Amino acid sequence: MNEHRRVTVPADLAGVRADRVLAVLTGLSRAEARNLFEGGRVTVGGTAVARSTRLAAGDIIEYPQTETAVALVAAPVPFGVALERDDVVVVDKPAGLVVHPGAGHKSGTLVNGLVHRYPELGALGAEHRWGLVHRLDRDTSGLLLVARTATSHEFLQAELRARRVGRTYLALVHRELDAATGTVDAPIGRDPARPTRMAVVPDGRPARTHYRRLAGWDDVTLIEVELETGRTHQIRIHLASIGHWIVGDGTYGRQLAHDADPGRVWLHARRLRFSTAGGEQHTVVSALPQDLTDSLRRLGEPVLGSVEL
Repeated sequence: MNEHRRVTVPADLAGVRADRVLAVLTGLSRAEARNLFEGGRVTVGGTAVARSTRLAAGDIIEYPQTETAVALVAAPVPFGVALERDDVVVVDKPAGLVVHPGAGHKSGTLVNGLVHRYPELGALGAEHRWGLVHRLDRDTSGLLLVARTATSHEFLQAELRARRVGRTYLALVHRELDAATGTVDAPIGRDPARPTRMAVVPDGRPARTHYRRLAGWDDVTLIEVELETGRTHQIRIHLASIGHWIVGDGTYGRQLAHDADPGRVWLHARRLRFSTAGGEQHTVVSALPQDLTDSLRRLGEPVLGSVEL
């Protein structure tokens, strides 16, 4: 008889199909995850569910252990650390590093490196996402919050759901902004025309992004972005929806050649503000990586505002 394992749905995967959630949290391929749902072998809260079921934050998925759902392998992976405490670590992630295992990325991820550097995260396992509180896309650089204990992870996940974790990004977008500040309030869900992508859709989950202009050139603008919610690809989708797609974003943007293109999405997780379970408040700031500072230098002096490298 196969051993059963359990994982808890995090806030940033709420509303996502059960088979996709299982794949993301366990490193299984989507096909492997789908197969586990056959014959009612996957349960949520003790009840068998279909693979298309949309899950809620905090739902507990129980599934049979398989040969492919193996324990995570610790391995040295380079990444920066902006803050280290007994209960939490703030990682400064380089661009190009995949955060967690999944289809096509069984090893060499940030999680493999985290478990190697902080062995206690291996004990947290997939049930607590190896301590990950939220995610960053592969090509996004900057700050990522990681809990080192189950208590800290549960507390920080609750803080994230209550929108008490501040996440500020820097982005370079095409075209000049008409207003110095603004908010995009538009629901995000699976793109019906391209299921591998997300999009602004009427029946999507509520999503809100605030932005502020920092500096402007003739055809690009540097902005500061504050997340109120944290949907998959939210910043990229919201900015593209108002005609200011991010420089270097070939998925949600347009393939326009530009001297400021760093060869990846021009998006950096700049600042994190959070409180620990013990009540201590922290604000952590990440310096721009070299490829993005080089990008801004190529632009020269801005027409509007200023840039601090």
